[in-house]
Amino acid sequence: MRLWWLTVLVAGAAFARDVRVTNVATLQAAVAAALPGDVIILAPGTYRLTSKLSCNANGTAAQRIVMRAETPLTARLESDTVIAIGVAGAYWTFEGLRLQGVCADDSNCEHAFQVTGAATDVVLRGTQLVDFNAQLKVNSVVVAPGNAMTPHRGLVERNELFDTRPRVTGNPVTKLNIDTGDDWVVRDNFIHDWRKNGGNFVSYGVFLKSGGRRGVLERNLVICATTSVPLAGNDARIGLSFGGGGTGAQFCAPAFDAAVPCNVEHEDGIARNNVVINCSDVALYLNRSRNTRVLYNTFIATNGVDFRFDTTTGSAIGNVTSSAIRARDMGTFTGMANLMNVTTPTFDGWYTTPLAGDLSVMGNVSMLVGAGPREPLVVDDFCGRPRPAAGQYTQGALEHSLGSCVTTKGPDAGVIVPIGGGSAGGSATAGGSASAGGSATAGGSATAGGSATAGGSATAGGAATAGGAATAGGSATAGGATCQDASCEPPKGCGCGAGDASGVLLAGLLGLLRRRRG
Repeated sequence: MRLWWLTVLVAGAAFARDVRVTNVATLQAAVAAALPGDVIILAPGTYRLTSKLSCNANGTAAQRIVMRAETPLTARLESDTVIAIGVAGAYWTFEGLRLQGVCADDSNCEHAFQVTGAATDVVLRGTQLVDFNAQLKVNSVVVAPGNAMTPHRGLVERNELFDTRPRVTGNPVTKLNIDTGDDWVVRDNFIHDWRKNGGNFVSYGVFLKSGGRRGVLERNLVICATTSVPLAGNDARIGLSFGGGGTGAQFCAPAFDAAVPCNVEHEDGIARNNVVINCSDVALYLNRSRNTRVLYNTFIATNGVDFRFDTTTGSAIGNVTSSAIRARDMGTFTGMANLMNVTTPTFDGWYTTPLAGDLSVMGNVSMLVGAGPREPLVVDDFCGRPRPAAGQYTQGALEHSLGSCVTTKGPDAGVIVPIGGGSAGGSATAGGSASAGGSATAGGSATAGGSATAGGSATAGGAATAGGAATAGGSATAGGATCQDASCEPPKGCGCGAGDASGVLLAGLLGLLRRRRG
């Protein structure tokens, strides 16, 4: 028996290889010949992908197949294909890569990664993914009604995802587009600067939908716009979502049957310790999302949170938001210790440059400390620091009783390359440049002074007042924003969108930044 086990161990070890590649041809060969335990190491350089790189081999829980850069972010992959890297095998890990879409037509650069079918337990870590309609797309492969192969248990952590310019396409634009799959975890990512300039103009930072379960969104920094690029018409940028814009019944778990409506897009999801900033629509949208817990998030210059449609239920505890947490169209939730309708000047008084994601404390945040109840599903904060072992929590994503922490995220933390151009260390200009720690923007974000009051739910046809709080039954907005009920039914999606680009005055912000930096 001992000799048998020794033979197995030796045979398994023999499959573990370091395979160094230096060009596209050797990369393709290494992927095609991959075995459990292989580590495919990309030397620094540029790799131009003109066809999909297919990762079809299966690793195992004990011997994953790894593709990583020799030095993080120095292996620069460029793709002019619809799908750059397709993953159909289980137990793959991708680390430290930089992958950019370079298509002349944005509709031809759909996905940096597409994870499909039986590709369970895929890890995407420390990557920089730029200029795709969906940097990650996850979906089942439907064999027949009621029969599908689904990629469960994915992990997406410490990545940076953004676009250098608006996506001119009518196709869906969602930086992390996770359709189907249980137990996906999205954490510690920096997702910023995206915009859909075509079709319905609705875009998302992240959504999990199509009948998935137990998804977790935690400790992510999401800045819908770090620049002053104006909104285009009915442009609606949503930060995070369970449910997204809805799913065709034939693609929805568990039935995968066109005759069975997709009544629940996601179940038992958790959104905790996220920071979402400067979105023209809601920070968090819950569309037919059952039993979703919204816990200790900070939402700055957004239109808050929507619990929408009759199968949406859940709880909201300890959140700090510039707008309201509201139930719409028969959605329901219970709320506790949420601080709503916080004004932009108040956030500016608390933090160094909140619209740019720098939440270093510079003012008096004592009103937040100890104002939230203990919550067993929240053991740390946005920076990964343990919440107090005894006593109450600080409201919002940051546990201020522990002092300040670095709030940048991603593999190249703090370096923002926004839509409109810019560079690390650059100063903000009217053209929309931004920098590490630099400017936030005009962009039509909602601010307090026009957001719904606690308990005031938005309804179909509810009118917004100019700069005022919503009355019972009405919607509320800043700068003319309205709830887009008629225009945003699934599959269009979306919650309450801002109406114009007057939410944040760029000149005032630049003055604030100069004063603080000087």
